[in-house]
Amino acid sequence: MAENSVAGTPAADSVDRGRRRFIGTAALGVAAAGFGVTAAPALSAETPAPRPAAGGGATAFKALKQVNAGPLNVGYAEDGPADGPPVLLLHGWPYDIHSYVEVAPILAAAGYRVIVPYLRGYGTTRFLSDDTRRNGQQAAIAADAIALMDALTIEKAVVAGCDWGARTANIVAALWPERCKAMVSVSGYLIGSQELNRMPLPPKAELQWWYQYYFATDRGRDGYAKYTRDFARLIWELASPKWAFDDATFARSAPAFDNPDHVAISIHNYRWRLGLAEGEPQYDALEKTLATFPAIAVPTITMEGDANGAPHPDPAVYAKKFTGRYEHRLITGGIGHNLPQEAPQAFAQAVLDVAKF
Repeated sequence: MAENSVAGTPAADSVDRGRRRFIGTAALGVAAAGFGVTAAPALSAETPAPRPAAGGGATAFKALKQVNAGPLNVGYAEDGPADGPPVLLLHGWPYDIHSYVEVAPILAAAGYRVIVPYLRGYGTTRFLSDDTRRNGQQAAIAADAIALMDALTIEKAVVAGCDWGARTANIVAALWPERCKAMVSVSGYLIGSQELNRMPLPPKAELQWWYQYYFATDRGRDGYAKYTRDFARLIWELASPKWAFDDATFARSAPAFDNPDHVAISIHNYRWRLGLAEGEPQYDALEKTLATFPAIAVPTITMEGDANGAPHPDPAVYAKKFTGRYEHRLITGGIGHNLPQEAPQAFAQAVLDVAKF
């Protein structure tokens, strides 16, 4: 999941006890000192019944393609006219392109060329060389997005994402603003740094990220490899406690985790964030810039679900990181962490709206 807290803040210390068992966000830093975290409320006897999964929409993409891009052969879904204005939709962990299976046709019907890639370590995306390091650091994943745009001769796109995909969208917008027409980001500003992540959090907040420490061990790596689908499903349930997705919905995404590099990429991502694994030298300059938590000037809409089970920052603490035209939207009705799949109409509308900013 996305990194949604900043070390040492009073808000981080006030994480709701009712969420202490929650498998929280996948990293520790959001943006800069002073950013807080808002814990999702605990479920109780008064909590409304789980919200039914979004139904009646698409369950499969019209076209699945492959293209060589940078160090990868990228698998991606495409919809809409080939000459339409491009939109790049980026998924997170542990999700896949089906986060956007109902979003894509809405955008395509509006005339957009929609590209939904499997990130490195997911689905049909593969490394071109066995010798390439299975690196999950944030700059590497963002560089993949730029390489994909280059491979598809996309000069500029609306970039939108959730979880890892939101962070990647943030980085593209911050480092390559000339390639980003506008952005939609679930949970706001998620750029992090190893230096910030070295700072300890209060115990209650640390407990939220227990699986980062699990992944830091050989036992955790082996356990994730053995129980990948079980782990993913548990994350889905806890991160979106009111999303009553069915077995078929999860089954459509589960094969993406069978990618031979999925475990290596996932483990490296979390170990890198904690400074327990090195990145690659070619990304050092990018990470140095990201560690300054650059402002994002491209037009932006940030979004949050009212039932996001993952700890997440209050929009007020990151609003100033967006210096261009900006809007935040709270999506109600029991919407959890996987907002594009749980509220596809609202997410698609945000993309359509931000493209006109």
